[in-house]
Amino acid sequence: MTNTKIIEETIRFVKETLKGAEGGHDWFHIQRVFNNTLLIAKDEKVDVLVVSLAALLHDIADAKFYDGDETVGPKMAADFLSTLQVEKQLIEHVVQIIENISFKSSLDSKKRFSSQELKVVQDADRLDAIGAIGIARAFNYGGYKNRELYNPDIPPNLKMTKEEYKKSKAPSLNHFYEKLLLLKDKMNTDSGKKLAEKRHQFMLEYLEQFFKEWNGNA
Repeated sequence: MTNTKIIEETIRFVKETLKGAEGGHDWFHIQRVFNNTLLIAKDEKVDVLVVSLAALLHDIADAKFYDGDETVGPKMAADFLSTLQVEKQLIEHVVQIIENISFKSSLDSKKRFSSQELKVVQDADRLDAIGAIGIARAFNYGGYKNRELYNPDIPPNLKMTKEEYKKSKAPSLNHFYEKLLLLKDKMNTDSGKKLAEKRHQFMLEYLEQFFKEWNGNA
């Protein structure tokens, strides 16, 4: 099977699997991350098939929708790629990216897997978590979980462990300080860093306006 056909089949599989998914983690999120990945990959020496498949499959079964089980997504991705007779070594690389791409993984102190392909897909995914779309996704997920928009009596927790992060039920605005505003300085590639700057600034301006309105000053 050609690389083009493998990608086409993967897109079909992801679209079908994510039908009806929460709006911040649906096919359109995957499509944006896929496009970001291809954009960043132009300036990096990476295996384009690996980054393409990892981008397409990175949220095929996000742990937060599976009672925190982080094994479902990697297994689903591996099982699917096996049906396409993709090389075992390539499947293993894609699975390692899926297992290590998330922000919560960076909160784990143990040594993690790393590759240039992971860095590219991780940057692409992080770009979709910031800026205008990142703001929309944060509040969409907060609504999905019936969380408060903001509560001044519940301050952000800036020193969360991975387990605390997974179990957090804090207001949506706290997520900006606990994750979104931190991503700019966690970008791996030069392209990712440049793309993140404008989105980061947009979030700062949004928060400034939010608090003005919250306090009746705008």
